Amino acid sequence: MQAARVDVVELGFRTLKNQGFQGPCAFTTDEFIRSLTVPAGLTIGVMVNGNELVGEVPQQEALERLFPNAASDSPVELVRIACHVHEFEKALPAVTWLKKRGYQVGFNLMQVADRTEEEVKALARLAKAYPMDALYFADSMGSMSPDQAAQIIQWFRSEWTGPMGIHTHDNLGLALSNTIRALDEGVTWVDSTVTGMGRGPGNARTEELAIEIAERRGKTLNMVPLMALLREHFKPMQAHYGWGTNPYYYLAGKYGIHPTYIQEMLSDSRYSEEDVLAVIEHLRVEGGKKFSLNTLGAARHFFGAEATGQWAPKERFAGRDVLLLGTGPGVAKHCVALERYIRTHQPLVLALNTQTAIDAELIDLRVACHPVRLLADCDTHTRLPQPLITPYSMLPGDVRQSLADKDVLDFGLTVVPDTFVFGAVHCSLPTSLVVGYALAVATSGQASRLVMAGFDGYGADDPRSSEMHQLLEQYQAAEGALPMTAITPTRYSLKSESVYAL
Repeated sequence: MQAARVDVVELGFRTLKNQGFQGPCAFTTDEFIRSLTVPAGLTIGVMVNGNELVGEVPQQEALERLFPNAASDSPVELVRIACHVHEFEKALPAVTWLKKRGYQVGFNLMQVADRTEEEVKALARLAKAYPMDALYFADSMGSMSPDQAAQIIQWFRSEWTGPMGIHTHDNLGLALSNTIRALDEGVTWVDSTVTGMGRGPGNARTEELAIEIAERRGKTLNMVPLMALLREHFKPMQAHYGWGTNPYYYLAGKYGIHPTYIQEMLSDSRYSEEDVLAVIEHLRVEGGKKFSLNTLGAARHFFGAEATGQWAPKERFAGRDVLLLGTGPGVAKHCVALERYIRTHQPLVLALNTQTAIDAELIDLRVACHPVRLLADCDTHTRLPQPLITPYSMLPGDVRQSLADKDVLDFGLTVVPDTFVFGAVHCSLPTSLVVGYALAVATSGQASRLVMAGFDGYGADDPRSSEMHQLLEQYQAAEGALPMTAITPTRYSLKSESVYAL
């Protein structure tokens, strides 16, 4: 960074929160910084989340815990406070406290792109009363154009005369363009990260911005150490973690959707391409400026309305043993033994989605419920011979249309947190996972027991693992739940037997 003529390196956060393991840059203590070799002349900064200064811990106490040393006794020179608009006024007194302790202080205002002229000017007027070194704003959604960035700067400038800064995101591929336009408009603090490394689509790239700044300053710079850093460390990390813009982030930037939605879905193997696009469409209509896992869940669930259905599973399931075929590799691996078991014991065979590892003649019914998954699989379903159990009357019109030629059994579904209710023609479930729906169908049908194959489970760190564990626990605790036995290998807490002994 020193060779590339970067002035400040913000090493990470300072936070009082300690939930789950996080590395040293989540806390960036003075002790940690002293363990590093910091070249002379390079300013070290840390960032604090504004919500920690307006939360349960009184502001002064929070600051005293975060910054126990004055700047003269600390390797940190710059403190930046990242702050939402609604936290700004209450967080501002922290500037005075930090300045008295000798720190440079910047305030980074988030999500100002969609604020009105009057709102932006009101924020600038609030800032005027405090001795901060830089008033920043962030293009949090990555949705700004250079002209919009210039407009916001001009609004701030009408009230704020001190130094200004900009923090850009690259959803639309405009992070560098917006930063350069901000420089043209008189902004003097600009942010970048190596390779644009950052949450989701990332930021302006240091390796590009350093070149632009050096040209403006009329100074030469040595890019060799930075390019070596890219090759040895950052490019391999980027390949592993996958930051950087893509069409999903582009759409999120275009529709003002919080990029964390995209990041969460791309890092979660449950979401297919169709799922991601369907959630983006849902958030475009419903609004997704503030990230919420509940909203993400709702976007996946689709079944919020009261359940309707027309088919009663009891006519097919009552008193039967049901073999539920999951999508795990155990079905294909043990298919010969499973087929022998089916021919010998004649259970009712229920397959999830388009599971085809078992001889089609031995499968009685299929079950599917996720509209997006159904739309993706409809061609396969129309070719498969078995009737399909699905919440047909509740599905979107385009899905119903695509299943028009299919023998469909309409069993309704509504999603209610922490709930399993088994009605005659519909059910209530805690999630729209097809496994839960299949369990509800068999239970509503008054089957005698459930025999399960292909429920291998996932690795401990796979997000699907905890979701499935929770679902199976909730089902087993529900009134009327059927006894369950896994007959192929499983990681779930199910009673387990071997298909080979049967």
